[in-house]
Amino acid sequence: MSWGTTGSVTAVLVRDAGATALVIGAVRMIVAGLLLLGAAASVGGGLRIHPADRWRCVVLGGCMAAFQVTYFSAVTLTGIAIAALIAICGAPLLITGLATFLLGERLTPRVMGALALGVVGTALLIVGPRAADDVSRRFLAGVLLALGASVSYALYVVLAKASLARTAPLPLAAVNFAAAALLLSPLLGAPDAGRQIALGWPWLLYLGAVTTAGAYAAYTIGLREVPASVAGIASLAEPLTATVLGVVLFGEQLGAAGVLGGLLLFAAIGLLATRDPA
Repeated sequence: MSWGTTGSVTAVLVRDAGATALVIGAVRMIVAGLLLLGAAASVGGGLRIHPADRWRCVVLGGCMAAFQVTYFSAVTLTGIAIAALIAICGAPLLITGLATFLLGERLTPRVMGALALGVVGTALLIVGPRAADDVSRRFLAGVLLALGASVSYALYVVLAKASLARTAPLPLAAVNFAAAALLLSPLLGAPDAGRQIALGWPWLLYLGAVTTAGAYAAYTIGLREVPASVAGIASLAEPLTATVLGVVLFGEQLGAAGVLGGLLLFAAIGLLATRDPA
């Protein structure tokens, strides 16, 4: 749900500060990395990473940095709806497949049912009454970038789940986001980046502290206790929250398909809250 507020805040930053998506992504990672490093050092028992997971931390940082670049670039080429549809709907499918083959997770009928409801619900929620864009080279490039974002996020979740068997959640998240921040910091050398930060710093701080550091700390702690496939499906609460905020704050129209999609998402999340028969 915290992630779901990102779109609304980003819209305000673009409108009021002329902020670009890549600068926003870089600042988010830097703020989150610093806060998570501080949290891990003070309440997380330090930055102890199991030797077997150190290479994963580097890869996880690369996955998170790649997600920021590919997803926000896809939005500029295809629009928010199509990019979100591909990236957000595709991720749970990829996570489920990767978790089955790489982590040996068992797919129960309950999880498969929740996955089906979640993906269909998200598709209806995002697309709703909107018309599809014309197919062009620009559009196809955006689709490929959105697919890249989906793959980046899925790899992040599965690798993080594997690492949590040996490494505590806060140190893992802190090192991952510090690596992502280092990779994205050159983006702050873009023209006008300083002015964007000066005008939008309160919202940028919110994105970094709440929707990134706080949200990913909670997500990583939760990921330690549930299968990666379940965590991937549960994160579909993000588009549901974003849609509700869009309707309430920006007067967007949901439509009958969007309402149905929201109900299906509620059903998917409710199904995940139940237990499989013994």
